[in-house]
Amino acid sequence: MVAILGGGISGLTLAYYLQKAGVSYDLFEAGSVPGGNLRTVQVDGYLLETGPNSLQLSSELLDLFTDLGLADEIEDTAAVSANRYVLRAGRYQKLPGSPPALLANRFFSLKAKLNILRELSRTPLPANPDETLAAFFRRRFGAEIVDHALNPFISGIYAGDPEQLLLHKTFPKLAELEHTYGSVVRGLAKSGGAGGRRRIVSLRKGIQQLPATLAAQLTNYQGGQTVTALTRSSDGLYHVQLASGPAPHAYEAVVLALPTYAAAPLLERLFPEAASALADVYYPAMAAIYTTYYRADVAHPLDGFGALHPKVEQPYAAGSIWTSSIFPNRCPTDQVLFTTFVGGSQYQEQAQQSAEQQQQAVHAELVRYYGIKAAAPIWQTRYYWERAIPQFDNRIVAAHAAADALTADHIYTTANWRAGVGVPDCVRHARQLAEKITRSVPHLLSLTQ
Repeated sequence: MVAILGGGISGLTLAYYLQKAGVSYDLFEAGSVPGGNLRTVQVDGYLLETGPNSLQLSSELLDLFTDLGLADEIEDTAAVSANRYVLRAGRYQKLPGSPPALLANRFFSLKAKLNILRELSRTPLPANPDETLAAFFRRRFGAEIVDHALNPFISGIYAGDPEQLLLHKTFPKLAELEHTYGSVVRGLAKSGGAGGRRRIVSLRKGIQQLPATLAAQLTNYQGGQTVTALTRSSDGLYHVQLASGPAPHAYEAVVLALPTYAAAPLLERLFPEAASALADVYYPAMAAIYTTYYRADVAHPLDGFGALHPKVEQPYAAGSIWTSSIFPNRCPTDQVLFTTFVGGSQYQEQAQQSAEQQQQAVHAELVRYYGIKAAAPIWQTRYYWERAIPQFDNRIVAAHAAADALTADHIYTTANWRAGVGVPDCVRHARQLAEKITRSVPHLLSLTQ
C-alpha cells in the first residue's frame, strides 16, 4: 500500500492514476480543501485565481480533463492573449511574437538583432550544469536580450532571478539544443520547438474545478488530516502519524507530494541528510494584488495577456496580467481587472511590505503606466504567499539528488519543486510516477481498497 502525503495537484493526480491501475493507497491532505496552490475565489462579483491564472494545455493535461469529464469546461483565453507587452523606456511595448517579427520590430536594437543572427552560426558545445539562464543568454544573445526579454519573463513567470536560476534545471531543452545543433534558434526550428504557442486555458468555474473534481473521484482521499511524523519498522514498512492518531495502515511506499519545507521535517528522523537538502530550497515571498477600475477610466487598450517589467526599468511590481482581457467573465463588463505580482526573488523588499503599502504602490504604478484617471480603484484586495514558487537555483541540485537517492528506500517525491513549476509539469510527473510505482511494486496490484 502507498501513502501519499499532500493533496495538491501532484498528489491528487498521482492518486488518480494509481487508483486507475488498481494500486491501493491513502492520500492525506492537511487542508480542508484539495488543490494546494490551485485556488479559485469568488468575492464581490469577481472571480479570482490565487494560484495559477491560466494553464498551458499539454497532452497529459487534456487527457486528464477528458478522463474527468471536464473537456467541455475548458475555457480558452481571448484572442488578444497572444499579445505580450514589456515595459521599456517607461512605456509598454509589444514583444515580438516570432523570430521574423523580432528582426523586423523596433523593440530590440540593431546590435541585439545582429547578435541573434550571429547565434545561427554557433557550433555545438557541451552542456555546463553550473551555467545560469542569464549567463547562457548573455553568452549567446547579448545583455540586451537578458535585460529586456529574459529578465521580465523569468521574474513574471517563475518569480525568479535569471542570474541565479540554472539553465539545465529550468530549461534543459535549450542546453540540449546547443549541444546538438550549436545554434539554439536553428535547433528550435529543426526540432519543431518554435512551431507555435500551446493553448492557454482555464476552466469555466475557475482552475480549482480541476482539483475538486479529482478529489471527488478518489476513494481514499482524506482531507483535514495533518501528517506529523513518519517512522519505519524493522520489517521495512512505513507508519504515518497523523495529528488525530496513527494512520490505519502500514505502507510499502511513501510519496511526498509536498513542498520541500513541509517534507523536510517528516524526513529528519529517518533521512537527516535528505531533510537538510530539502529544507535549503528557496521559496521567495510574493503577493498578488487584484485591482479593478471602470473601463472608461483606463486609457490603455489592454489588448494582450498582460505586461512584464524588466528589473532595469526599476519598477515596483514584477508585472500584471490583464485578467479581464483574457477571461472577460471575471468581472463586470464595464470594469477591468488587473492581477499584479509583487515580490519574487528580485523584489523581496516590496514583498515584505504591508498589504496597504503594496496596494497603494500598485495603484500608483498602474495609474502611471496605463493612463488611469481614477483617483482610487473601484475595488482592491491582496493574496499573499509567504513561500511562493520554488527556485531552480544551485540549492535545488542537492534536493533533486536527495530525492533520487530516497527512491531506493521506496520514498518518492512529486511536486512542483521536483517536476517543474507549471501545472502541466506536475500532472506529467505525477502520471509518470504512478506508472513507475505500478511497475516497481507489482504486488500492490493485488491489494484491494
